Amino acid sequence: MTKFKDLGLSDDVLKGITDQGFEEAFPIQEAVIPVLLSGRDVVGQAHTGSGKTAAFALAMLQDIQPKQGIQGLIMAPTRELAMQISDEIKKFGKHTGIRIATVYGGQGMGIQLDALHRGVEIVVATPGRLIDHLKRGSIELRDISHIVLDEADTMLDMGFVDDISFILDLAPEERIMSLFSATMPTEILRLSEEYLKNPKQFLLDADDLSGEGIDQSYLVIKDRDKFKYLIDFIKPIKGQIIVFCSTKYRTRDVAKFLHQEKYNAVAIEGDMSQHRREQSMGKFRSGKADILVATDVASRGIDVPRVELVINYDVPNQEMAYFHRIGRTARAGAKGRAITFVSYSSVGDWNLVKRQIKVPITDLNQEMGIQISIPDPLKRQTPSRRYGGQSRSNYSRGGRSGGYGGSRGGGNPRDDRGGRRRSDGDGNKNSYGGRSRW
Repeated sequence: MTKFKDLGLSDDVLKGITDQGFEEAFPIQEAVIPVLLSGRDVVGQAHTGSGKTAAFALAMLQDIQPKQGIQGLIMAPTRELAMQISDEIKKFGKHTGIRIATVYGGQGMGIQLDALHRGVEIVVATPGRLIDHLKRGSIELRDISHIVLDEADTMLDMGFVDDISFILDLAPEERIMSLFSATMPTEILRLSEEYLKNPKQFLLDADDLSGEGIDQSYLVIKDRDKFKYLIDFIKPIKGQIIVFCSTKYRTRDVAKFLHQEKYNAVAIEGDMSQHRREQSMGKFRSGKADILVATDVASRGIDVPRVELVINYDVPNQEMAYFHRIGRTARAGAKGRAITFVSYSSVGDWNLVKRQIKVPITDLNQEMGIQISIPDPLKRQTPSRRYGGQSRSNYSRGGRSGGYGGSRGGGNPRDDRGGRRRSDGDGNKNSYGGRSRW
């Protein structure tokens, strides 16, 4: 493997890499960093946990100059992912003098304004809150030389495509831009064609939705038996565990049950305040909590190397969400395990997910000798599913939940998205102000 010192990075950047215990670059870093340093745009499709954040961050740190205004912009779909990216850049860039601000919905505007006023060179943002700052004039894009769209497919699913287009229309045309996405639907390719100039494409085979490197298994059981099997599977685990649930109500129930069983667990779900969410993630990242119970809002914003086991307490609402969930284990080449609990009513949904899995998956019913007896109507039920948008939840307690974390009712939900979904009202005019073709 190629060493970082052979990629043309400065001594200050290399010191930050060495401080983190790294010496050799991962494949996507080896491929992407030299291209970005040459000034060429990049489209990257890479396996989650493969090191793509460092790939674009190191190239950006190399080129940006301290005390010269905002020169780097990174957009991410959720507040958790935005904070994770910022933390990683700060670690790698601690010897460079480059400062980073993170802006996202759910945090007080005053905190972000103070950080921006002190002066920063890189902004990591969710699209909705970034537009809020652009309208206030607290962020200007005139000096931007590097732009990154991370997890572009999720931003598309969350309705941010117009926001992204508006922001990119305000940025200088002369810039180095990279776009990273777990999948490459037509809309993402169209976005890259419009805003990137002759990009070098890295569509790595490692991201073929296989969950390669993760020991995957599933267990079909009655819904009321899930608590019992949850305890059975987590008892022997020495590392950290993430339990993914389909709704905020289910998340609360599972976390409460684990507390009653004397497990050190924390929870993250959409109705929690930003402070409580950050507090829970802080405990989990620092190792003060052994188990994190979460809705899909957290599936893209968790980067904890010690996660040994992911349990899908419920079959996810979207096929893609399954791979984002299990990708929280086996980070950076480590080994991990993922177990999915399939209630009788979710067998049809699970069969659709299984078709996308391209590595062997263990049937725990057969291995453990657990018999199942599914009523005939449920056997015949196979709902229509797709890779995005809203779908029904198996356990919503009268509410309706969909997408990443979900929301109930109408309006412009902020809770799980890090920013507002914006509408142009009459279909022609936008509500942003400023120059835009939208």
